[in-house]
Amino acid sequence: MTIYLLLADGFEESEAVVPADLLMRAGATVKLVSISESIFVKGVHEITLRADMLIDDVSKDEMGCLILPGGSAGTQRLDESVKVKALIEAAVSKGVYVGAICAAPSVLGKMRLLDGRRAACHPTFKEHLTHSVITGKKVEHDDIFITAEGMGVSFEFGYKLVELLYGNEKAESIKTQIRAENKI
Repeated sequence: MTIYLLLADGFEESEAVVPADLLMRAGATVKLVSISESIFVKGVHEITLRADMLIDDVSKDEMGCLILPGGSAGTQRLDESVKVKALIEAAVSKGVYVGAICAAPSVLGKMRLLDGRRAACHPTFKEHLTHSVITGKKVEHDDIFITAEGMGVSFEFGYKLVELLYGNEKAESIKTQIRAENKI
């Protein structure tokens, strides 16, 4: 199983790096995927990441999870990409988890994939989830969709993905490991 994390110029760095890190700690194969023609993707704070692959190289057959970080400009680019929407549709048809944080749930909302589902997103993007049930929770899980409010809950979003893919025990183990690493 491969987890694909989509990167578009203007993505929110923490919303990509934190969940990727936590999933890798759980043993996941996480591939950072550039949705442009460049392997280098610049985040909203001018931090450039080198993706592992381009979107054209993604294997829909190996996809075990798809993650969309937010960031206003990055989300706009995700939303404008036919290739991104095709990957989302492939993930949904396969029944694999789709995670989106901050502004990115708006992409799913515009595709009407969150209609009638519990969801979370950055407050300024709720207008794109008018047919969703906004519960007020920072992270929400409904069926195959995991959505979150924003950068401030990147860890909780990542833990929820680990829990769903690898179990609660693994998520708790990683929480403990991280706390232990922070002791001086």
